[in-house]
Amino acid sequence: MAHILSDFKAFLDQSPTAWHAVEQLGNRLAVCDFSPLTENEKWKLEPGKKYFVSRGGALCAFVLPKAKPERAVILASHTDSPALKLKPQPSFQKENMSLFGVEVYGSPLLSSWLNRDLALAGRVVVTNGNHQVEERLVFLDDVALFIPQLAIHLDREVNDKGLVLNKQEHLCPIVGLTEEGSDPLHSLESLLRRHLSFHSLVSFELFLVPLEPSRFVGSNNEMVASYRIDNLASVHACITAMGYVKQPTDHALQMAIFWDNEEIGSNSREGAASPFLSDVLQHIGHALKMDVEEMLMLKNNAFCVSVDMAHALNPNYSKKHDPHHQPLLGKGIVLKYNANQKYASNALSAATIVQACKALNLAQQSFVCRSDMPCGSTVGPIVAQGTGINTVDIGCPQLSMHSIREVMACQDYMDLCRLLTFLLEEV
Repeated sequence: MAHILSDFKAFLDQSPTAWHAVEQLGNRLAVCDFSPLTENEKWKLEPGKKYFVSRGGALCAFVLPKAKPERAVILASHTDSPALKLKPQPSFQKENMSLFGVEVYGSPLLSSWLNRDLALAGRVVVTNGNHQVEERLVFLDDVALFIPQLAIHLDREVNDKGLVLNKQEHLCPIVGLTEEGSDPLHSLESLLRRHLSFHSLVSFELFLVPLEPSRFVGSNNEMVASYRIDNLASVHACITAMGYVKQPTDHALQMAIFWDNEEIGSNSREGAASPFLSDVLQHIGHALKMDVEEMLMLKNNAFCVSVDMAHALNPNYSKKHDPHHQPLLGKGIVLKYNANQKYASNALSAATIVQACKALNLAQQSFVCRSDMPCGSTVGPIVAQGTGINTVDIGCPQLSMHSIREVMACQDYMDLCRLLTFLLEEV
């Protein structure tokens, strides 16, 4: 199974943004005989075949059963991570320094972005020599930007009172030393032209990303550290499980769906609150000549596994956890609960995971927030509300969630791959 961990590391390093992750997913699915589809054309589907379709930073892959599907197993996750995103008119000057203006995407741990070697990655829309519009993915890894922290000599109380960052004033990366300029796109276009040939830059969505690659850490290399473990670990585990599907079932639709924009609420064309999942199911139902009632029955007999990372116990802050729900690195998959349904787990959906872990002899843990602390959420409740599909929330424990450098245990990741493969085959 070591090859899975190697591919996981490669996936992390090659997926600095959601769009890159979708590209990597498509490459892996194609190798496993999944055929690409497009939403701009009618779908001609054959029972027993494998397919995938993407929508920007979102992707859905599925294996059709040999006959009309009567039930479904859906693995669900998201491709985005908290980050710093370039503003539309990014470049500006201060003294002899060129900087980029950024805004905060989601809820990153801001202090972790300081004093790092950073690059730009994302997608750009350009015109070519024939004035045709083209979309391109970029990872400008040959230029290191950085956000310098104020020296302790000028902020004497920072170690005692904590770091306070103004999101407008203190997070602008330095691009380089340059003469005064007035064009707010000049610095960006100069960097892009090192990688791309284009006539004009029309628009862009670019993020700051760290240049430090993923690596195994710990005295026995038993953990992995990287940017975007939340939530690419879940994404890669889901696609690994889909890749292990060798034969279609008789009546079960096997599916994995990855949405974008979870970190900012999922309310986008590519987010979990969008009709992407419903659209895919409608395409499938129409292609297989299923009527409305058959589609309703399919959703009622479906099971969705929302896979996102969980908060591992930080030994330096043990009081931040409920004393009886403290997930540990390397001690198993985490079932996530919340009385107010910030997680979608219920007694019936959780029972499926508990039984599966028992069948596989896998360790399993539980997480619930302290009663005096707010709880985060996932795509799980959105799926449950929007589709009526019974849903459970699970994940691997990790440290430094939403940091630029997160950590998880290799054993937990391997256990997750085994569990998801089992669920696709047996539920």
